Amino acid sequence: MEFDFDGKKKMAQSNAPEFTVSELSGKVKSFIETEFSYVRVRGELGRVSTPASGHIYLDLKDDKSVISGVIWRGKAASLSIRPEQGLEVIASGKLTTFPGQSKYQIVIDQIEPAGQGALMALLEERKKKLAAEGLFAEERKRRLPYMPQVVGIVTSPSGAVIRDMMHGFRERFPVHVLLWPVRVQGETSAREITNAIEGFNKIAPGGAVPRPDVLIVARGGGSLEDLWSFNEEAVARAAANSDIPLISAVGHETDWTLIDYAADARAPTPTKAAEWAVPKFSELQERMGDLRHRHVKAVRRGLLMHKTHLKSAARGLPRLIDLVGIPRQRLDGAGQRLAQGLTHFARTKRSQFQRYDGRLQPNLLKLPVERGRERVRLYSRALRHHLTGRLRWQRQKLTQQQTGLRPQAMLHAVVRSRQTLTQLHERQARTFHNGLQQRRQRLLGLGQLLNSLSYQSALRRGFALVRDEAGDMLRQGAGLSGGARLELEFSDGRVWTEVVGGEPGDGASKKNTQKSVAQKKKPQKSKAKAGYKSADKGDEPQGSLF
Repeated sequence: MEFDFDGKKKMAQSNAPEFTVSELSGKVKSFIETEFSYVRVRGELGRVSTPASGHIYLDLKDDKSVISGVIWRGKAASLSIRPEQGLEVIASGKLTTFPGQSKYQIVIDQIEPAGQGALMALLEERKKKLAAEGLFAEERKRRLPYMPQVVGIVTSPSGAVIRDMMHGFRERFPVHVLLWPVRVQGETSAREITNAIEGFNKIAPGGAVPRPDVLIVARGGGSLEDLWSFNEEAVARAAANSDIPLISAVGHETDWTLIDYAADARAPTPTKAAEWAVPKFSELQERMGDLRHRHVKAVRRGLLMHKTHLKSAARGLPRLIDLVGIPRQRLDGAGQRLAQGLTHFARTKRSQFQRYDGRLQPNLLKLPVERGRERVRLYSRALRHHLTGRLRWQRQKLTQQQTGLRPQAMLHAVVRSRQTLTQLHERQARTFHNGLQQRRQRLLGLGQLLNSLSYQSALRRGFALVRDEAGDMLRQGAGLSGGARLELEFSDGRVWTEVVGGEPGDGASKKNTQKSVAQKKKPQKSKAKAGYKSADKGDEPQGSLF
């Protein structure tokens, strides 16, 4: 213990260097990233989350410990399998620290299942899920066309599969074949197979490219890892939702994938799929010849049978003379009676005419005629009298109306109407002028309000508008990562900046150091090169900060 001259106790001195919190965190980060620049970690996936940024955040755990992990968006798109909770995997990457929260994590570059058992467990889980949705139900499956005109094939163009299938088509039944080339193994193969199935279904009937009548998805044999692309959920859903009947021919007879359950038919080999898709031409010819021969025999047998029936029916019919003998006798008797009947009918009508002729006298006809003529004369005199009176009444009425029509009265009415019209016109002009003034004042007030609420006025007060590379406005710094490019809009223009440092999820608690990558404001010729846009030119429509 030491004391100074005033008797106060002096603090003990130490030779250990002093670090700031940031310096210590930086040294720890540098040490961990150097010592653990590449590691492989085996564990079970716990929490798996994929935010809107596209990065994947997950936990690797065993029965004692948990370590956080992150897969950046660029790496997440190229993964061979999608991380799912409960899957046992082997993750490869490097360790790093997260100084903002004194945590460490593993940045994963590659992830793979931990052995075939994990793949089988994942496959069984997917199979149960899709089966529960009804994608494997038998009632969903469609019958294959007997004689398709166009066959669509989804497979690799460079493998032996397509050559074997084309050889099978040439031997059995030549058809129009459309090949959609895809990768049948690798990171992007599942997406390519899905796009191929959906692309064939989008071909419109009757277009420039013929629409296939049946689809074949084929691949040669391989291990479970090699055939894993056909176990992806997207591929199985595309096969189940295909409007075109689909044949799955993946691997050998003992290999089963999810697309085999979702397809309308499952062939043990690609060559067998080609045989199922089209009939054999020689067999068709043989069958057509057999059907033609059977048809000729059936026609001959039918003609012979009808001929026998006709002969049998002819034996049971009576003779022609027996059929027409009795009707002929009836006709002769009717002819004799007809002549007698005509003579009697003429004699009867002559007697009736003679009776009526004695009753018809000229005086009987003259009396009705004279009565009709007298009736017409009476009606004519009455009509003439009525028309004369009607015409006289109409002439009196017209004379009275003519005396009431005076030019002076009409002139006064016209003058009064013109004065009323002039007054209405003046009132309408004043009303229109007043309304126009009110709308002009309202428009000026709204323009001033718009200028006061515009984000341009906020920029002129010293604020700045931040956008990301996609042009979307950012309201907070959470989620920004190092190297991200931002666009800052000021009142007099725009500049591009780049975020230096920063980690995902550090939020607003950590300030990001920004470096301007744009030049200062230059003449008009250098603005395009520096990424500078003038805010006074009206390049973009006026928006809102809110």
